[in-house]
Amino acid sequence: MRKHILFLKCSSVTVKIVAWIFLLLGILGAVSLFSGSLTNQPRWMGVVVLVFYSFMFFIFILIAKMADILVKLINAAEAEKA
Repeated sequence: MRKHILFLKCSSVTVKIVAWIFLLLGILGAVSLFSGSLTNQPRWMGVVVLVFYSFMFFIFILIAKMADILVKLINAAEAEKA
């Protein structure tokens, strides 16, 4: 189990970065829709875009937190074993 800790830590950081990128893209998309710079889309679509990207942000953060918790569990199990 010890050999998977590095992978879990790296994937947790990567997923957190992806989550923040999703949130940034959602905010930028929602602002562009709210400001009316996209003429063929209604402004209320900005809310839909913001809700979708916020949901994806929370899903990715949840996955990263689960990986962090798994690393802590593995460390605790290894400490208990020794």
